[in-house]
Amino acid sequence: MENPMGYGLPLMMQRGIFSRALAVLITCLTLVIASPSDATQYTEQREPCAEFNEQRRPFFGDVHVHTRYSLDASTQGTRTSPAEAYQFARGDELGIQPWDINGQPMRSLQLRRSLDFAMVSDHAELIGEVRMCNTPEIEGYSSWQCKVYRHLPRVAYYLFNYMATMQQSHLGMCGEEGERCREAALVPWAEMQAAAEEHYDRSDGCEFSTFVGYEWTAMQSGSGGNLHRNVIFRNAEVPQTPISFIDSPGASLLWQALEQQCTDGEGNCDALVIPHNSNLSAGYMFSGELDAGGPMTVGYAQQRAKFEPLVEIMQHKGASECYYAPGITSDELCAFEQQPKDNIAGYSSPPMPDTGFVRQVLATGIELEAKLGSNPYQFGIIASTDTHLGAPGSVEEDRFLGHGGAGVPAREEIPPGLPDKLEYNPGGLAVLWAEENSRDSLFSAMRRREAYGTSGPRISSRFFASWQFPDDLCQSSDRIEQAYSTGVPMGGLLAGSPTPGAAPTFLLAASQDPGTANFPGMPLQRIQVVKGWLDEHGQTQEKVIDVAGNSDNGANVDLETCETRGKGFAQLCAVWRDDEFDATQRAFYYSRVVENPSCRWSQRQCVAAKVDCSAPETIGEGFSGCCAADHRPVIQERAWSSPIWYAPPGPSLAETPLNQAR
Repeated sequence: MENPMGYGLPLMMQRGIFSRALAVLITCLTLVIASPSDATQYTEQREPCAEFNEQRRPFFGDVHVHTRYSLDASTQGTRTSPAEAYQFARGDELGIQPWDINGQPMRSLQLRRSLDFAMVSDHAELIGEVRMCNTPEIEGYSSWQCKVYRHLPRVAYYLFNYMATMQQSHLGMCGEEGERCREAALVPWAEMQAAAEEHYDRSDGCEFSTFVGYEWTAMQSGSGGNLHRNVIFRNAEVPQTPISFIDSPGASLLWQALEQQCTDGEGNCDALVIPHNSNLSAGYMFSGELDAGGPMTVGYAQQRAKFEPLVEIMQHKGASECYYAPGITSDELCAFEQQPKDNIAGYSSPPMPDTGFVRQVLATGIELEAKLGSNPYQFGIIASTDTHLGAPGSVEEDRFLGHGGAGVPAREEIPPGLPDKLEYNPGGLAVLWAEENSRDSLFSAMRRREAYGTSGPRISSRFFASWQFPDDLCQSSDRIEQAYSTGVPMGGLLAGSPTPGAAPTFLLAASQDPGTANFPGMPLQRIQVVKGWLDEHGQTQEKVIDVAGNSDNGANVDLETCETRGKGFAQLCAVWRDDEFDATQRAFYYSRVVENPSCRWSQRQCVAAKVDCSAPETIGEGFSGCCAADHRPVIQERAWSSPIWYAPPGPSLAETPLNQAR
């Protein structure tokens, strides 16, 4: 019987995938072309984009996407191939589990608007095992482990992941040193490359970009702390196999392997690494120490800055911006999509699981910079979905069906009631300010951190700093050109003040998500600046300042209908000066753009099901979460910019490898 997931590829088809992937690599080695502007240098053969904007424009995408080759996705019934994931990102309808007896999907998804770019990021650790257990022709298919995979998929989910993430080992059917599973992994890895090539628009239309990449899936033993990272390659020139946690069981070992197999070799291989879900890392993702503990060294800090220019602030498993507890922290917006645990394994957490949040990590970074002369946590910001359905960009609150993975599985049947656990959400989008929609231009934006993340909406957000922005810059038609010529954009480093008493000024501009004709976007409520600094005692401080819009605009939402009420802003712009600036103190600044209130995905489904918490008879199976104490019916969607950093004049900021490259 033919396998419904399609893993049992005929040998000739396997060879064809290898041939196509090899052809891509050879092609990409043949030519380096300069674009019409010096701003973009191509590292692979392609036509220059017809649309090129020197002032850059925002491109929306998703670089955290799992398909049928990820163990946690496949054991939940996901059959989406890498190619189908890219087709979905470009606008095609996608069938998802559960499947009927004829192999037809019982549910489907489709984006209202296609994405500009995407990357399939299947877990590197078990793609060989997943293929082996679905391919009768491969030795190991009949092993007891693969029988567990096929007949007891939830048991396999825990068993296989335990071996890979807790024991850093392949399973017994993989043979000595895991050679059988390493060999089996070559086909899915080649298929991922071939799918990325097939859907990358190399024409001058530049409608859609893809990246080759994967997820390195690590866990801190004992605490259940998440240490996962996504690895993104600049072009089609990539290592022979993805470097996994089994092969390189430590972040610094991953960076070293990428140096050896990619960045330090001949050719144009380049890569960056994006940590995610630091909110579930039990404090270990950014501990301020070496991987194995002990004081951080300058070399470690510099290597981290070189490979990890970005951090993922939002995805399916919660937001990682900042922690909120009533009476302890004053920034109530930090409560947005906050998880109840501090680790991915679900172990009991301290009463205040406030470790690993990005704002805290940025503060730790400037502390370490003061000691080491290099900042290991100089992160730009992006977001993504972490979908385990192969559905990149599926972030609409009103269409949320769950993302799988750690959420509610739907392998056998459509879950009754709410389709996912109450604490999970549709995830966010990565946004890159680039001259054009090509891999090289987008990758350069990530490398220089001119990037931001949203919780789903396509909000446009700009953030610049300077010593000389005029107060009326928002009224200038060429304000962005001026901002680039006299300042630095998000992700940049503001050099020491030119005159005594000068203070940094910031240009903040945002536009609401335009939405579609049938589904308009939500108005904006306000723009905020978040400042963190190192005071005269060496202690980190923070402050949140409203700089545009109005938090008391009266906008609200009717929880019985989810109808929104009140006015907001289609656009906001402000020039803000830090009048409390102290030129002797290190600081970072980022912007947060906040929409008017709207119904969360869970409340929308509670309303559609006509749940009335005062009438128990209306609470159908699976809808008890609508009336739970921890249910959050209202959200305020948002966008977070990458920070801009300031340090007192001196060599430390300029000495890191990242900033030398800039």
